[in-house]
Amino acid sequence: MAKDPTLPVDDDARALAKRLMRTARSGALATNDQESGMPFASLVQVGTDIDGSPVILTSQLSVHTRLMEADPRCSLLLSSIGKGDPLAHPRLTLQATAERLDRETDEARNIRRRYLLQHPKAELYVDFPDFSFWRLKVSSGSLNGGFGRAYRMAAGDLLADMSEFFDFYEFEAGAIEHMNTEHSDAVALYATQLCGAREGAWRLIGIDPEGIQMALGDDILRLSFPKALSGPHEVRPMLIRLANEARSRIA
Repeated sequence: MAKDPTLPVDDDARALAKRLMRTARSGALATNDQESGMPFASLVQVGTDIDGSPVILTSQLSVHTRLMEADPRCSLLLSSIGKGDPLAHPRLTLQATAERLDRETDEARNIRRRYLLQHPKAELYVDFPDFSFWRLKVSSGSLNGGFGRAYRMAAGDLLADMSEFFDFYEFEAGAIEHMNTEHSDAVALYATQLCGAREGAWRLIGIDPEGIQMALGDDILRLSFPKALSGPHEVRPMLIRLANEARSRIA
């Protein structure tokens, strides 16, 4: 019997998978064509909900939209893009069920706000009547972190626990606006001093129990917290702590 090539899932593997989910701007979506019995793969722009669930925006004219309506089972491949051999970079395959969001609900409006922070150019078409948001409800994942680093992951390994973060969409929106308006210098320091990113007008685009996302142009960064937060009351102290740490690194 062949040896199982997968490794036990550890914190490093979880962190890598979550970073891929939070920073990938696009992915390969595989849906099922029941008529032909063949899989159908397409390139989609990817955002995330607060817990890390992938979110996509699709047109009714797209083949994959019609296929998801008929069979919501799907798979999404996310990859870290870089120089050299593409297979040397981490990638994550997610198994999920696609769920269309009713555009008139608060949930969809919150998803719209977050998605446009991650993909501002989508403002041009996001409200077209034939476009809809879909959340991909993750059931499992397969992470390849490089040669000899394969992991099978459950949904709990991939998504943030939101059980103590009630009504967090509104809190997040206010905190993001405040940080970008009043503390843009701190946001820039998070990116340059704690993530090693290039200088620029970095903006905060997401806050969740496990970290923050920042964007500059087409680049998205993930800064994980030293430990997951237990509730919204810990967000401000954590952001202050990170700002102090970033300032301490300036020569």
